[in-house]
Amino acid sequence: MIERYTRPEMAKIWSDENKFRTWLKVEILVCEALAELGEIPKGAVQIIKDKADFDIKRILEIEETVNHDVIAFLTNVAENVGPESRHIHLGMTSSDLLDTSLSSLIRQAGQLLLNDLGTLREVLRKRAQEFKNMVCIGRSHGIHAEPTTFGIKMALWFDEVGRGITRLQNAIETISVGKISGAVGTFSHISPWVESYVCAKLDLKPAPVSNQIVQRDRHAEFLTTLAVIAASLEKFATEIRNLQRTEVLEVEEPFRKGQKGSSAMPHKRNPITCERITGLARILRANAMAALENVALWHERDITHSSVERVIIPDSTILFDYILNKFTKVVEDLVVYPENMQRNLEMTKGLVFSQSLLLALIRKGVSREDAYQMVQSRAMETWNSNIAFKDVVESDAEIGKWLSQEDIELCFDINHHLRHVDFIFKRVGV
Repeated sequence: MIERYTRPEMAKIWSDENKFRTWLKVEILVCEALAELGEIPKGAVQIIKDKADFDIKRILEIEETVNHDVIAFLTNVAENVGPESRHIHLGMTSSDLLDTSLSSLIRQAGQLLLNDLGTLREVLRKRAQEFKNMVCIGRSHGIHAEPTTFGIKMALWFDEVGRGITRLQNAIETISVGKISGAVGTFSHISPWVESYVCAKLDLKPAPVSNQIVQRDRHAEFLTTLAVIAASLEKFATEIRNLQRTEVLEVEEPFRKGQKGSSAMPHKRNPITCERITGLARILRANAMAALENVALWHERDITHSSVERVIIPDSTILFDYILNKFTKVVEDLVVYPENMQRNLEMTKGLVFSQSLLLALIRKGVSREDAYQMVQSRAMETWNSNIAFKDVVESDAEIGKWLSQEDIELCFDINHHLRHVDFIFKRVGV
């Protein structure tokens, strides 16, 4: 089923064909480097290049017997190359091949994800500008707080995705290392120049020091980075889910023609995509935890990390790619209901202006404690009645001692809350 939800570009990266093709590339590059050093004949390298190939079914068949994937691969390649195959894998250990290839594959996947994050950020930029001055209620603890704009919400997401892009760029840089340094990383049977040659050809850097493996803090950084960005996507999706609740209905994720919301209730239009994003973000966090567990290995290495990585690295990049593209589509086609935003803004009958009134009284000379008590008591009157807060304030003699009608009007001016929107957008770079 996973193929149904995996983009062809990402699926290709983690296919057996691409994995073994990358292995073969690494082995051939090592042969090229050894030939440059005069350690194997250049003619043999040409024969290897011409004949080296593999058959996935045959590799799996051999592996059934030898129970070692690299040996199975090398055996199958040797069947195609012939006598010159003796020059392949000279001085190398399996992890030289596996870890260098894995870094190359992760780098490929990372670049694809980086491009997609850039696409999401541009969609957020566009929609933030679209809703820049669309007033809505801001909430804290789920309770109405003060007015904001839906564009500011989008600008906040835009900014956070920008941080995610920086994190992913750094994580790709961290994982973009290879090692061709032998069984315990001492280059005992191969020259360090070979490692430099191979890594340069693969757009990697040599690990400054290694034992038998590339150190797993690098992989953990990559997967935790995906988990952090996925947590941001989950946060955005959760906001949409809350704003889509029937009682709120300020926005709604796309509901395409022919879509069904419930097997029992035909009226339902559920935020299933945002819920799916929320759920899959949990898997990415769990996979990141597994990557952290992989950091501590015995001595120069054990193999406890290997089986884990065969699952968590492809799965995490595939899942992240999926939720990233799904969320981009949600934002792109998000349905927005400004009339409901206005309705919700007015729901508390002006209580959202309580801080403006509090500060106005303080500026007139009332102590903060007394001003707070005055405003809170009038606010509670509005809570418990059907009288607008402004009407309560205007009819209050005590407040009237301190504030003129003009002062009160200014306290209830929505534009006061919007006067720095342009500044925020400029600072964020939207």
